[in-house]
Amino acid sequence: MGEILTKEDLRQFGLLLLDSMRTIIQENNNEKNESSQSEWLKSKAVRKLLDISAGSVQNLRMTQKVRFKKVLGSYYYNKEDLIKLFKDESN
Repeated sequence: MGEILTKEDLRQFGLLLLDSMRTIIQENNNEKNESSQSEWLKSKAVRKLLDISAGSVQNLRMTQKVRFKKVLGSYYYNKEDLIKLFKDESN
């Protein structure tokens, strides 16, 4: 009919579960480190950071001066591109 679980079976399961959780956490930390190198900002954060209007942000997008992504109706802009763009213009 059914198998009987022993304390040893539960201990082994617990160890496997902990190992799986450690792996997931390590992978998640690695992804965070990689994504911090390529940070994306919402339009509002870009306007506040650069003290520019919504139209100026839209213009940056339309002229393709910065990389952007549209996710569920919100635009996200690459922070590195923005910094580089305005650093180049100030020289």
